[in-house]
Amino acid sequence: MRALAKDPARASTLAREALRMAPGHPHAILIEAQALRRLGKPRAAIAPLTDLVRRQPGLFFAALWELAQAASESGEAERAIAALETLTRQQPKVSSGWFLLAEQLRKAGRDEDAWRADLSGVHASSNDPELVKAAMAMNAERLDEAAALLEAKLARGAGDPPSLRLLGEIHWRRGEMDEALAYVEKAIAMAPGFDLARSFLIRLLLQNNRLEAALEQAEVLDRSPMKGPGNALLKASVLVQLGEQERARTIYEALLVDQADNAQVWQNLGHVHKTLGAQDEAVHAYRQAVTHAPTMGEAWWSLANLKTVAFDANDIAAMESALETLASETEARGEDVFHLHFSLGKALEDAGDHAASFDHYDKGNRLRRTMVLHDADDFSAEVAATRDTFTAPFIAAMGAGGCSAPDPIFVVGLPRSGSTLVEQILASHSQVEGTMELPEMMIIASRLQARVDEGEFPDFKAMVSTLTPTDRTRLGEEYIERTRVHRQSDKPLFIDKMPNNWQHVGLIRAILPEAKIVDARRHPLSCCFSGWKQHFARGQTFTYDLAEIGRYYSDYVSLMAAYDIAAPGAVHRVIYEDMVADTENEVRRLLDHLGLPFEPACLEFYNNRRAVRTASSEQVRQPINTRGLEAWKQYEPWLGPLVEVLGPVLPAYPGVPAGI
Repeated sequence: MRALAKDPARASTLAREALRMAPGHPHAILIEAQALRRLGKPRAAIAPLTDLVRRQPGLFFAALWELAQAASESGEAERAIAALETLTRQQPKVSSGWFLLAEQLRKAGRDEDAWRADLSGVHASSNDPELVKAAMAMNAERLDEAAALLEAKLARGAGDPPSLRLLGEIHWRRGEMDEALAYVEKAIAMAPGFDLARSFLIRLLLQNNRLEAALEQAEVLDRSPMKGPGNALLKASVLVQLGEQERARTIYEALLVDQADNAQVWQNLGHVHKTLGAQDEAVHAYRQAVTHAPTMGEAWWSLANLKTVAFDANDIAAMESALETLASETEARGEDVFHLHFSLGKALEDAGDHAASFDHYDKGNRLRRTMVLHDADDFSAEVAATRDTFTAPFIAAMGAGGCSAPDPIFVVGLPRSGSTLVEQILASHSQVEGTMELPEMMIIASRLQARVDEGEFPDFKAMVSTLTPTDRTRLGEEYIERTRVHRQSDKPLFIDKMPNNWQHVGLIRAILPEAKIVDARRHPLSCCFSGWKQHFARGQTFTYDLAEIGRYYSDYVSLMAAYDIAAPGAVHRVIYEDMVADTENEVRRLLDHLGLPFEPACLEFYNNRRAVRTASSEQVRQPINTRGLEAWKQYEPWLGPLVEVLGPVLPAYPGVPAGI
């Protein structure tokens, strides 16, 4: 057998010698057939293997496996299928037989049967002790041990889709995204019916913001003969991220025909209705969700987050009862609990009970803070490094470079600063397309920062200094290309409303020198308190502690002030209170900065029916009002930690403290 693997010609010679001495010896016939296949003569192996299968029960499985492979390599798919169907009936727990059968069925055009064979192979692999051992090691966070087991296993065989998928997950857990994608893609290339691997691949693609590729894979998954709501839900989530809300809504409504009590689907449908501006339908969907799942905290928060729903005494009682129910359960459901606290905070705020309201907001924030990572010291250090890099001399020394596309308008600032209002005003202009909070610039910035974190450069400034004009042009072009998927019109300009991009104003101007930057700013207490009482679906990890959000606001003011000095006029500032008090003049100033003619539609932004995904989606569908300007004053007795951290930033607003 050692000769067969290393020198099949030698194995063939030895087998023929054995057959001369013992004609018809079954093991010698099998070895010779195996050698012939390895020597590229599979057709010659078919006849002796067929005879062995028929008359040698002791070699039945080995001969049948070789016959299947020889027939496959000879292009005789039907003969291979017949052999493999017999083999998998007799040995259903051997995954390799199922995967080879799937391959042959696919060659024969029997795609659905092939898909089912792949799924059977995946199921059979659960009996593989090596795979189980590797999975247990991975789940125990012994990632190196798990990877070594799988790599050794793969080295012994031509292919093993479940091992490839598991190895991909190990790389993902290590944060090695490229490697993770490569392994999972290889797994589904070998077993296209491996639904769990394809589902995992879609999630990896979403994490990498490769939305078009994710949708392509989701379309394939949706065609799986193993129909399940999970596949449709995953496709809908991809469509939502692509901004195709109507298609997502169709999927959710179809699912509810057969699953009218599915609270998760009702909630997702509510999100789509909210984004599309169908408020009554959103309220109905969220109400259905909490009817079918009274402890579903996110659905209660989704109702509260509309900002226009008034909870009554029955709602408050229902939420308090839900908290009691959750408290009595043995398994913690922290997400439901903090969502309910945020919801009760909003309900009691509307009812005028500000002390009780603050108590619930505080409990929700404290619990949520335990679930997120945010290091205020590290963040302040990053901001300081950026501030010390993009000085006037440094910007001058960089010279020309970057992509000259004028398309992007970056609206930056803190969450709850009025940035969605600015976006809605601009998106009502005939030359400007509103998209959403796009992650592309943050992805580029994170990739550059990783070069510092991994030791390639001693600090941020050294890294940025190495970017040549060509490098900066390439990065700018990458941003334009990556954001193209979000543009659904031929308007020349588009808005990127990712608020956190204030951290990257220097980088934006370096790689996209013709892009415009608009800074939306709101009173520190108004902005920070509004952000603190807002639960965000993702990100914004600095908002769950009053002191930390105040420190973040101060870092923001410091960096933007420094950039105003380094590049005067590069950033246009919109003060929220000024926009509310003198809307038309502020809109005209904004459009002038962008080089756009005034259009009355910008003053009637609330009539714009575009999809809006942020927490302010319903507020920007109403005319400007002053209701929220001083909401923080009702909570002033409890805002001491925030006031203290803001320090001189607070009295200087809307200006900035001297020397900051």
